[in-house]
Amino acid sequence: MVIKWNITIPKLSGDAQRRVYVYLPASYDTEPDWRYPVMYMFDGHNVFFDEDATYGKSWGMNRYMEESGKELIIVAVECNHEGNCRLEEYSPINFENSTLGKIKGKGRTYMNWMVNTLKPYIDANYRTLTDRCNTIIAGSSMGGLMALYGACVYNHVFQRAACLSPSLWVSPGKVLEMVARAHIRRDTCIYIDYGSEEIFNHAANAESLISTSHLLLTKRVNLALRVVPGGTHSEASWERQIPIFMDCLGL
Repeated sequence: MVIKWNITIPKLSGDAQRRVYVYLPASYDTEPDWRYPVMYMFDGHNVFFDEDATYGKSWGMNRYMEESGKELIIVAVECNHEGNCRLEEYSPINFENSTLGKIKGKGRTYMNWMVNTLKPYIDANYRTLTDRCNTIIAGSSMGGLMALYGACVYNHVFQRAACLSPSLWVSPGKVLEMVARAHIRRDTCIYIDYGSEEIFNHAANAESLISTSHLLLTKRVNLALRVVPGGTHSEASWERQIPIFMDCLGL
């Protein structure tokens, strides 16, 4: 079951509304004493339903959850679709390139909202396991970068992260600095992948992926790193990785 409602994030988009999606497993209604881990995801409109997805194809996350029977709550929030607002919201750093111009990263503002407003609301209104070991973050592309940011800088909140096709290219030096300065516990589990057909879409992708992964390993993170054969930068490709990253994260 997926529940939808509209919210605002005043510090990011004023009174503009966006949708929140919450997936509840089938047992949620039949087992009233059970509490569940929670996975927070980005680009909520692309997570569950094709009719809501930007390009008409979603991850189909609800289908996977129903077929696998995994006992997990998933909370996914729609991005701001206007102009470069998604890039701003989903970047923890400022960056600039010839195509996009200057992007002022508002990822810290977004993550503070997720941790200090959204998570407390979900914990208060649903039967969740609120501790760090049962709180997961996941996303793709810019959302993958934010998932990495969450696992590193907000490691006291998120123990596990799935970072699919993370946009490490935006500013590789700043991303490495972010990871280097983070206090990451050794029980942290991070999954990172890139499709073989997309890894060279940006000049800095491959080198940044190697450097970031090496740094995470020096911090003794439990890292799963993959180059997906035939993988592309698309929801259809990310959907095929769901069983793999879920297993890697122990879910």
